[in-house]
Amino acid sequence: MKLIFIGADHQVTGSCHYIQACGKNILVDCGMQQGVNPFECSKLPVEESEIDYVFLTHAHVDHSGNLPLLYARGFRGNVYTTEASADLCSIMLRDCAHIQMQEAEWKNRKAKRHSGIEAVEPLYTMEDADGVIRRIVPCAYNSTVQICEGITIKFTDVGHLLGSASIEVWLTEDDVTKKIVFSGDIGNKNQPLIKDPIYTRQADYVVMESTYGDRYHTSEKPEYVQDLAKVISKTFARGGNVVIPSFAVGRTQEMLYFLRKIKEDDLVPEFPNFEVYVDSPLAVEATGVFQKNIYTCFDEDAMELVRRGVNPITFPGLKLAITSEESKEINFDDTPKVIISASGMCEAGRIRHHLKHNLWRPECTILFVGYQAVGTLGRAIIEGAKEVKLFGEVVEVRAEIMQLPGMSGHADKNGLIEWVNAFEKKPERVFIVHGEDSVSNAFTDCLKKEYGHNAYAPYSGTRIDLLTNTVEYEAVPVLIKKHAHAASDVFARLLAAGQRLLNVIRKNEGGANKDLAKFADQINSLADRWERN
Repeated sequence: MKLIFIGADHQVTGSCHYIQACGKNILVDCGMQQGVNPFECSKLPVEESEIDYVFLTHAHVDHSGNLPLLYARGFRGNVYTTEASADLCSIMLRDCAHIQMQEAEWKNRKAKRHSGIEAVEPLYTMEDADGVIRRIVPCAYNSTVQICEGITIKFTDVGHLLGSASIEVWLTEDDVTKKIVFSGDIGNKNQPLIKDPIYTRQADYVVMESTYGDRYHTSEKPEYVQDLAKVISKTFARGGNVVIPSFAVGRTQEMLYFLRKIKEDDLVPEFPNFEVYVDSPLAVEATGVFQKNIYTCFDEDAMELVRRGVNPITFPGLKLAITSEESKEINFDDTPKVIISASGMCEAGRIRHHLKHNLWRPECTILFVGYQAVGTLGRAIIEGAKEVKLFGEVVEVRAEIMQLPGMSGHADKNGLIEWVNAFEKKPERVFIVHGEDSVSNAFTDCLKKEYGHNAYAPYSGTRIDLLTNTVEYEAVPVLIKKHAHAASDVFARLLAAGQRLLNVIRKNEGGANKDLAKFADQINSLADRWERN
C-alpha cells in the first residue's frame, strides 16, 4: 500500500498522485503544468498502460489536462469523477486537444519559413481526448462507490468549482484498512452560484492543497457587484473597454452572475444598455453545463432566483461569440463594452487577441479575476510589465491594470486551516501539496507548530508506505532543465505504445495457440515493415 507524489509538489500546477494498493495502479488527478514550474516532476512508477483507474477531483486542466496524454500512451482504465465534472471534462479536454493541435499547426507553419526547424507534433489529439472521455464514469456526490475488491471511494463537494470534490479513498489489504482523503482544490466561502465546502470528519492520511497557504482574503465580505460596477462605470466614461481574462469554467459564470445583478439594479446608470461579450466557445458550452447542474451544485442564493423564474447567469445585452468572425467583429466596434474571454492566465485562446487590441489603449481596463501562475502572461501584466509580446509583436501596456478584490475560488490560509482542523481526530499524517515552494514550506510549519499536525511537504518522487506511515524514499528537488526537442515527446509516445503492446501480450498468456500464433505473425509483419523502412 504505497503513495507516491508525482506532480504539483512545491508548485501549483500539474496535480498528480499515484497509489499502489490491492494489486492496482491508481492516479488521483492527471493535470497539465501551466506557467513556469521550478522543479521537475517524477515519471510515473509504471507505464501508462498499467494504470487501472484515475480518480479526478475536478475538471480544471491543472488537474485533468493530461488525461488525453495518458490515453495516448496506452491508458485504457476508467476515470471516476463527479457527474458535473464529467460533463465539464467532455468539453474542456476537447478544447485542450484543439489548442494543442492549433499550436502545433502554427509552429509548423512558422517552421516552413525557417530552415533547420523540425516539424512538431501536438502533445495529444482530438482522438485521444475523445478516447479518454469515453472512459469517464460519472459518480454522484456523497455516494460510496466500490471500485474493486479492497478499494472504495466517495466524492464530497469541496466548493471550488462546479463538480469539484475532495475524494475519500478506503484501501484494504490483509484485513487492514486505511483511509486517505485528497482535498482537491478547497473552495472559498460565500462564492456566487456554488455551495460552500463540506468538511470531512475522518481520515488516516490527508493530501491537501496549499495554494493560498500564506495569505488571507479580505476580512470583510467582498462587494463584488459594487466593485465591478465602479470599474465598468469609470472605464466606460473614458470611452474604453473592460477586458476580463477569465477561466471559461467557473469564473466566467460567476462574472455573468454579477453582471446580471448590475443590470437588474441599474448600477451603471450612465450606460444602462451596455453590452457584455462572452468570447469563448468553451465558456458558452460550460455555461450550459452549469444550467444542467443547478439542482445539485447551486447555493441557496442562486436557487432562490431559480425558484422565482430568474436565470442567474443571463440578462439583456449578453452577446455570445462562437465563430472566429464573431470574435473579430468585437474589436471593430468602438462602443464601450465588457469583454470576457479565455484563457484566464492569458496563455492561449482568444483573450490574447483582445489584449493585443486593448492593452495599448489608456482608456481601457484589463481586469483580472483569478489566480495567475508564475511565468504566465497574466502574472507578468499584473506585476507591472511595461510591454508584452503577442503574436510576434511587442505591445505596450498602457491600459489600466486591475484585480477584483477578494475574487478567488481558493480558500485562503484560514479556510485551509478550518478544513484540516475539521477532522475529529488528527490524521496520522497531513501531506501538503499544490502550493509554491515557499508557501508549501510555510504552511507545513504553521500546521506543525501552531496546530500540532504531523504535516509534511513532499517533493515529487517521495514514496510513502501507508501501512506503516513511513517515508520509504524522500525525494530531493530537481531543478527543471530546458525542454528537450519536441520530437522527444513523439518518441516517448512510441515507447509507450511498445510498452502497451508488451502488456497486452502478457495478458494473453494462456490463450489459444492459434490466436497467439496469429498475434505473433501480426507483430512480426509490422516489425519487418519498419525494419525495411
